[in-house]
Amino acid sequence: MKNTLKVQRAIKDLTQDDLAKKIGVSRQTINSIEKNRYVPSTVLALKLSAVFEISVNEFFELENDD
Repeated sequence: MKNTLKVQRAIKDLTQDDLAKKIGVSRQTINSIEKNRYVPSTVLALKLSAVFEISVNEFFELENDD
C-alpha cells in the first residue's frame, strides 16, 4: 500500500515528531508509515484523517500486489 503522508505533512508544515505527538505514536511509527514499512491500524488511519481533514482514501492507496 502506498501513501501520501509525507506530502500531506509537508503541506501542513509538520515534522514527523509534531505529527506523532498529535496522534499519540512515536516518530519512528510515522517514519515507518511514510516508508511503507508499516501499515497503520484503522484507528491510526482515522486519526491521521482527522488531523489533515481529508479522507483515509486520500492518504492510502492499494497497490496491485496488496
